[in-house]
Amino acid sequence: MDLEGAVAIVTGGSGGLGRRICRALANAGTHVVVAYNTRPDEAQVTAQEVRDHGVQADTIRCDVADLQQVEALVPEVLRKFGRVDVLVNNAAYNKWIPFPDLEALTYEEWNKFISINLTGPMLLTKAVAGPMRHQGTGRIVNIASIAGLGPIGSSIAYAVSKAGLIHLTKCMTVGLAPEVLVNCIAPGYLEGTRISANLDPAYKKRAIENAALKKATDMDDVASQVVAFCQSDSTTGQTLAIDAGRSFH
Repeated sequence: MDLEGAVAIVTGGSGGLGRRICRALANAGTHVVVAYNTRPDEAQVTAQEVRDHGVQADTIRCDVADLQQVEALVPEVLRKFGRVDVLVNNAAYNKWIPFPDLEALTYEEWNKFISINLTGPMLLTKAVAGPMRHQGTGRIVNIASIAGLGPIGSSIAYAVSKAGLIHLTKCMTVGLAPEVLVNCIAPGYLEGTRISANLDPAYKKRAIENAALKKATDMDDVASQVVAFCQSDSTTGQTLAIDAGRSFH
């Protein structure tokens, strides 16, 4: 798909990785809706960086776990931009809960992980499905984690939510074909994000030491792959690990 003049929604667009994704899409000529929940000032910074690439940008608050806010998001984007071509499900929740500490993995925490990391992307995918099918084209990219590929990561709930997102990618690929292509990226440990800030320092150290390249995952590499997935006309249902050599799935 030609991204010149396309319109993208990026959830979690005010965060470290989200901002890189927004900039990469803008560099490809895409207008960007920076969807955020709690940091309007950071979202505005991202939007201005998008405009610096000569394309349009807007910020819209959307708690991806709130059905009413999700259902209001896409009509607002259509009102302002007239179409929606790309959805990047990047918003996520994380908290450090060691796997053996089942007491800390409360019912409330479990539900929060699943609601934001899995149900949110499902709701947003449903919300854009109609307009994308009507247009005859669309691209959805989910941002999972290598925690969804194996029993690692910040918590059991995080790993399970990301595993679910990877399988949701496959199922939505079947459900939305042939008009909409759906793919997924599973990053490894990222530095400079709100999610990584929640991790145990010892875990961060191990994540780098256990990577074949002995470094954190490059956020710009993830953002570039988002663009590549959106531009492809024949890649769908795939999950690509970008993790400096940790998972080998």
